[in-house]
Amino acid sequence: MTRTVTDTPGGEQRNEHTYDVVVIGAGPVGENVVDRVRAAGLSAAIVESELIGGECSYWACMPSKALLRPALARSDARKVPGLRGAVGGPLDAREVLAHRDATVGHWKDGGQVDWLDSIGVRVHRGHGRLDGPRRVTVVRPDGGREVLTARHAVAVCTGSRALLPDLPGLADARPWTSREATSADEVPGRLIVVGGGVVGVEMATAWQALGARVTMLVRGGGLLPRMEPFVGEHVAEALAARGADIRTGASVSAVEREGDTGPVTVVLEDGARIEGDEVLFATGRAPRTDDLGLETVGLEPGSWLDVDDSLKVSGSDWLYAVGDVNRRALLTHQGKYQARIAGAAIAARASGSTDLDTGRWGAHAATADHAAVPQVVFSDPEAAAVGLTLAEAERAGRRVRAVDLDMTQVAGAGLYADGYRGHARMVVDLEREIVLGATFVGPGIGELLHSATVAVTAEVPVARLWHAVPSYPTLSEAWLRLLEAYRG
Repeated sequence: MTRTVTDTPGGEQRNEHTYDVVVIGAGPVGENVVDRVRAAGLSAAIVESELIGGECSYWACMPSKALLRPALARSDARKVPGLRGAVGGPLDAREVLAHRDATVGHWKDGGQVDWLDSIGVRVHRGHGRLDGPRRVTVVRPDGGREVLTARHAVAVCTGSRALLPDLPGLADARPWTSREATSADEVPGRLIVVGGGVVGVEMATAWQALGARVTMLVRGGGLLPRMEPFVGEHVAEALAARGADIRTGASVSAVEREGDTGPVTVVLEDGARIEGDEVLFATGRAPRTDDLGLETVGLEPGSWLDVDDSLKVSGSDWLYAVGDVNRRALLTHQGKYQARIAGAAIAARASGSTDLDTGRWGAHAATADHAAVPQVVFSDPEAAAVGLTLAEAERAGRRVRAVDLDMTQVAGAGLYADGYRGHARMVVDLEREIVLGATFVGPGIGELLHSATVAVTAEVPVARLWHAVPSYPTLSEAWLRLLEAYRG
C-alpha cells in the first residue's frame, strides 16, 4: 500500500508505503531475509544506501578471493612436477586486477536489482533509519523522504565496518581498510599490514603474490589467534619464506604520511619506524548501527544488537538483527544462515504461530552460531576450522581429547604437491564420543571443511564415522588417519 502525504507547515511531500516486512541493508544477509519471507508469501521491501549486494559482493568475499585465487593456483602449480617450470614467472597483475573488477561487476549492481525485482521485492534507495516501532524513514539520494511501515517485522541487516584505532596521524595518512585493500587498482611497492587476523593474512598473501613487499605488524604472539596455534605457525612460516617480514608483539603508536602521495611511516611503541607505500589496518570491525535510529526504539546507537536464537532483538516482538550486527559470527555464510532462520521465524509469527521450533537445531533456531561455525582462510597454505578448538572445549569444561595428524601421512597430500606440509586436528568429546571441532591447514585443505561441518553439526558418533570411507587417494583420507589415531 502506498500513499503520498504532505507535511505542514513546510509543504514537504513524502511517500508512505506499507509492507509485511521491511529490511534495512541489501547485502547477502538482507537479500536472504527478503527471499525467505517472499517465499512464505509475505510482501517485502529492502532499503540500501550503497550497492545492492553489500560488502561481501563488492569489497570483501568476492574481490578478495578473486585476488587470491591466482596466487594460490600458482603456488600449488609450482609444487607439481612437470608444471613448475611453466609457472615460474610473476603474476600478470593487470590481468588479475581486471578479473577482480569483472568479478564484482565493475561495482555496478544492476543484476542484483533485477533479481530482487524478479521475486517481487521493492528496492528503496537511500539511508534508512528506524523511526519508532515498525517504522523506517528513508532519505533518498535526491533528498526526498519515504516512510515504510512494517505490519510484522523490521530486520536490521546493515553489517559491519572496519574499525580504525585512535592513533596520532592516522586519519591524515589515509590508511587502507579492507575496502581499499580489495579494490585498489595498483600494486603498492611496499605494503604494511597492521593486524594478524583473517583480513590481514589474506591481503598480505594476495598483495605479496602480486609483487608487493609485505611487512606484517601483529600486536599478539602470532597469526590467526582464534584458530588452533599450529595454523598461525604454518601460515607465518610460509609467508616469511616468500619474503614477508612478520613482527609479533608490535604495537603501533603513530602513523605519518609525507604529503598527499608520499610514503607512509608507521611508528611502533618501541620507537622503531617502518616505511611503506601503503598501510592496511585490519584491526577489527564495528557495527553499522550508529546512524540507524536505534534511540527511537530504546536502543543505544552504535551498539551491537543482542538477539535470541530466532534473531529477534531482545525485548522486542518485531525487530530482528541479522548478520554482523548481532556479533554472533561475522561471516557472510553464517549471516546468510541466520537470514534463513530469521525469515522462517518471521513468517511463522506472521501466520499467528506461537509454537516455534526454537530448540537446539530447530527450524527457528540459529544453533550453528554456537556449535558449528565453519571458516576457511584463503591464505597460502589454506586454513579451515569448524566447531571448538581444544582450548575452547577445555574452557567450556568438556572432557575432550585432541587427535593430531601430520598431513604427510595422507597419500593424497604427496600427490597434491611435492613437499606438501600441513596439519589436522580433531577434538572429540569423550563422554558422548562425537566430534566437537576440526581444524586443518595445508594446500587445498578448504575442501575438507564441509565434511567436518556435517560431522560436527549432525553430532555423528565417532563409531559411525569409522564407516564413512574416504576415497583413495584424496586429501579426505585425513579423516581415516584421524580416526585410526583416536582408536589406537
